[in-house]
Amino acid sequence: MDDKEIIDLFNERSEQAISESEKKYGKYCYSIAYRIVENEDDAKEIVNDTYLKAWNTIPPKNPDSLCGYFGMIARSTAIDKLRYNISEKRTSSRVDLAIDELSECIPKADTSDIVDSMALGNAISMFLSSLSERNRNIFIRRYWYVDSISEISDNLSISENAVKSILHRTRNTLKKYLEKEGVEI
Repeated sequence: MDDKEIIDLFNERSEQAISESEKKYGKYCYSIAYRIVENEDDAKEIVNDTYLKAWNTIPPKNPDSLCGYFGMIARSTAIDKLRYNISEKRTSSRVDLAIDELSECIPKADTSDIVDSMALGNAISMFLSSLSERNRNIFIRRYWYVDSISEISDNLSISENAVKSILHRTRNTLKKYLEKEGVEI
């Protein structure tokens, strides 16, 4: 079933929308959630929460990319769950490491100014589109999917040092790009 048909099921409030979403995007959402929370039960709960959030937001939203929409919801929900778990246990995770790496080139989030947040998002998107496919892939694998350096290295058949070097150079270039665009770091 294609995305338009699934969205039509959501709009019709048919419970089949959930089962079709599970068939098509269940593993994808689980993969995103598990990489962030690193706990099977939490990841399953996050996937279920993802479908509930989609159910509650479609309509009125009509996403162009259902895959991207589910991915965004799963990632956001997983990060919220991770924050909750960390506050309870006072531990760090691979997400903390990735965020720490980016902290030098991206300003701290201030949700009070949505316009600035949107401008930052657009600037980062423009920056990413200027990268080579390999460097963009490495950057996204590290900071969106929260892959470890060794996972990226294995996946792309390059050394861990090469991955670290590419990420370091890309972060420095991103920082310069954002400063040029007038984003205060």
